[in-house]
Amino acid sequence: MDPLLYVFDLIVFIGIFSIVSLSLNLEFGFAGLANFGKVAFFLIGAYTYALLSQVGVPFYLCLIAGALISAIFGLVISLPALRLREDYLAIAILAFGEILRLIVKSEDWLAGGDWGVTVSPAVSLVGASHRVDALINIALVYLCLFICFLVVQLLTNSPYGRVVRAIREDEVAAEALGKDKSKYKAQALMLGSAMTGIAGGLYAQYLQCVLPGMFMPMITFTVWIMVLLGGPANNWGALLGACLVEIFDRGTNIAKDYLTLPIDPSNLQYILFGALIIVVLLYRPQGLLKETQVRTKAMEMVRRGRSAVRNKGS
Repeated sequence: MDPLLYVFDLIVFIGIFSIVSLSLNLEFGFAGLANFGKVAFFLIGAYTYALLSQVGVPFYLCLIAGALISAIFGLVISLPALRLREDYLAIAILAFGEILRLIVKSEDWLAGGDWGVTVSPAVSLVGASHRVDALINIALVYLCLFICFLVVQLLTNSPYGRVVRAIREDEVAAEALGKDKSKYKAQALMLGSAMTGIAGGLYAQYLQCVLPGMFMPMITFTVWIMVLLGGPANNWGALLGACLVEIFDRGTNIAKDYLTLPIDPSNLQYILFGALIIVVLLYRPQGLLKETQVRTKAMEMVRRGRSAVRNKGS
């Protein structure tokens, strides 16, 4: 494989999984939702894109449709699931993801079953080289990443972001102040699911096919590693975690071509991922980047007031 194409491929995957990492950071880092079914919404976005592209729908409408349908599923599953305790919520969404994968695998009429669906690329130039196609994909993926990052950054530094953090820290106190925790959590889950749906559509059009085996639960756990490593409730940390994990993932795959290992490189990768998370949780539980402060006007006034009191006291 062309080394430059391999680098371009890595850059595309970093961008796609950065979007998924951002979405989980919104749900878990800011809202405190343990979503262990991220792969379900990734699958929904990918299959929506694939099925609509087959009937000639423009790629941008396919991406929007994938986001909307993923958001609807996020809302539907949130209604009963948010009534559960946090650990039961995680199990319920995890089960939903696996059930959805088994449905698309076993129902040939729905999405091709094990054979999957072939997908046309979003933008294709006649006679263009593979490098040009890769650069087009990089531009498309990082445009979507920029929009998602901007939305999450603005949202989490708004009064809404202040409320979801308050609910994460103390639900009883937030409800005592008149905040409906179920509504805010459902909104966070919907927005996170929509972003994951966009990433799924980008994933499908880049690989130009979707198969049930591409959406195993390990994807969810890999995204969790990205968020925990980079730092929950820090959007830059979500991007950093996605970048480091994808580089680490590709590095272990390359190692098999140059090193003689006593175990399969894929199994070694899982072992190293597990060891990495244990080390991070023991010595850096807040992640590589600590949680960012809320930057609303009200919070800035509070900080200035505290600073003035400290200065007067000294």
